[in-house]
Amino acid sequence: MKKNSKQFSSLVKMEGSLWEMVYDQQEKTTAFVGLENGAIQIRQNIEETHPFPPGNGLLTSNTVLFPSKAESFGSEDKLIGDIRAFIHKYLEVGDFMEKVSPFYVLFTWTYDSFNELPYLRAIADYGCGKSRFLKVIGSVCYKPSFIGGATNAAPIFRIIDQFNGTLIIDEADLRFSDTTTEIVKILNNGFQSGMPVLRCANSEKNHEVEPYNVFGPKIVATRERYQDKALESRFIVEQMDGKLTRSDISKNISDEFSQEALAIRNKCLMWRLQNYGTKKLDISFNNLPVEPRLIQVIAPLLSIINDEATKNDLVEYIKKYNQELIIDRGLSFEAPILRTIMNLIANGEATITMDNIAKTYNYGLVKGEKELSARKVGQIVREKFGFRTERRNVGYVVDMASYEKNIARLCKKYDLDNEGVNFVNDTGVKEEGDLHQELKNLGLISDEEEIKKLPF
Repeated sequence: MKKNSKQFSSLVKMEGSLWEMVYDQQEKTTAFVGLENGAIQIRQNIEETHPFPPGNGLLTSNTVLFPSKAESFGSEDKLIGDIRAFIHKYLEVGDFMEKVSPFYVLFTWTYDSFNELPYLRAIADYGCGKSRFLKVIGSVCYKPSFIGGATNAAPIFRIIDQFNGTLIIDEADLRFSDTTTEIVKILNNGFQSGMPVLRCANSEKNHEVEPYNVFGPKIVATRERYQDKALESRFIVEQMDGKLTRSDISKNISDEFSQEALAIRNKCLMWRLQNYGTKKLDISFNNLPVEPRLIQVIAPLLSIINDEATKNDLVEYIKKYNQELIIDRGLSFEAPILRTIMNLIANGEATITMDNIAKTYNYGLVKGEKELSARKVGQIVREKFGFRTERRNVGYVVDMASYEKNIARLCKKYDLDNEGVNFVNDTGVKEEGDLHQELKNLGLISDEEEIKKLPF
């Protein structure tokens, strides 16, 4: 018996043309729409590729949402205004998110013109509005797929790979869950094109490795922040506390909501067909005074924003977040270790051993804080700072050539002052003086007799 040669897809890209699937829930039909000579054309198939059938469970259950047609939107500014009005009608968020979210929605409709992208997230406890956040903003994004945090991992990979739309995940930080681990993999790989997640095929005959394309916009809701700082840097965050001030927002979502969301998706589809391939990365954002990885994810979104005030707000947001990252590093034990090395050098130590660094660092600890061994210090010095170490008769010592090569970069990374022994302490306040005076200021030593007992 000859196998069915039909292929199903929600998107067909051909040279010079783009065909998107539409789904009319009332008529129970699916088709492809595209632009030819400036006019909308409808096709039942593109060569051997067909749209997903209207009886597909993901469509009938509204798990994945589609436009029903391509509809005129007026101007881009008007479309942004329509999206903003829709979000404002059904959702209360802060001023910054209300400005940025309409542009993020529009960005999802052209994300495949870029190689990197940011994610959107609501952080809130139970009952504080994060599910409404996902529903309202997600419903007008490009092919949104709504996933609960308790969904098994396998279908999540398949839905992203199959539809290449916007992934909407609720409760994406459930603890002690294998699915959460898989979601983190998706989030870690999905901000950049060409980074598929590899999984073994579920087959009785073989265990072939299958790549799943997880690149695409994502809107998630969590109760807490992720521990991974690199992952955290992918998000534009709305912190929700549940203290609503507006009485004009309905507590329930009505059928009117669905119709309004569909109308916006229809307009966004027309915008996508007319603008596909015209949005390009603005490389001028590479000059922003923030870390490269933050520029990497935020520059694509900035590139499509035509409102200067919103663009400036987003730039300030990312600058502030960049500073928070630096402060977080300064509060970690890595910064005090680097500071200890710098102070030992400033105080005339010619040979900086791992043992001396460890003793000096541990001496300044408050009761209850964990001490570090010379071996652990050596690991940090090599792996985190990039300093080479040499074995000598006194133990492992810091190679000064590698210190000089890396110190300026590290001082910038940890927000330390490398002039003499000035530094930014854990509270962010700059202090001056040699190490002994600093210890006196901290109340750790009081007189010359105690200074003589110091290991440095």
